[in-house]
Amino acid sequence: MIRLFLALAATIGFGLLLASCNTLTKEECVAADWRVIGESDGAAGYEPQQRFAGHAKSCERVKIVPDQTIWFQGYQAGLVRYCTPLSGLARGQAGSGYANVCPPETASGFLRGFNLGSKQHGLQERLNSMQNDYSSKEISIDELSDKLKDARDGDRSELRRRIEELEDDMHDIRRDQRDVQDELDRVNEDVEWFQRNPNVALPAPGY
Repeated sequence: MIRLFLALAATIGFGLLLASCNTLTKEECVAADWRVIGESDGAAGYEPQQRFAGHAKSCERVKIVPDQTIWFQGYQAGLVRYCTPLSGLARGQAGSGYANVCPPETASGFLRGFNLGSKQHGLQERLNSMQNDYSSKEISIDELSDKLKDARDGDRSELRRRIEELEDDMHDIRRDQRDVQDELDRVNEDVEWFQRNPNVALPAPGY
């Protein structure tokens, strides 16, 4: 695995061009323990080539060349902590991405957790968006109602029509919210089960 990674280093120049911001300060480069840094990067699930390229770019400023072999040994150790079912769940729940870094023997467990957590996160985000939309329409109705009090007779029917449309929209939002909440409740139950049984496939398919 290390030999494969070192072979990929031929593309490091391109990776350096992609590293647009510093991953390490000058002081961190000077005092760097590359095994520790690699382990931290692996535990965070960073894509290895881009991450190491970022370190190399950062440390160019102080003319320090990172030890790629030692860094990658640490990275592999950190990846062991990252590529677990419960880690995948936590990453999905946080709405994080996945850089496809886990080896085949641990990827399936990680992805079971990650996909479940991502589904939970997505449903919660949908509910939050619906609530924001609902609240926005409430504010619009309040504003239109205030205008209606002082409106001329010719404008009243249009204002009432706009209020009725908003009320219909709010009714639809509440209906959709109930559906999404029901689905989220089911996923929450699956999450609780998964947290107790992280190494067992969920009894219900679909994740």
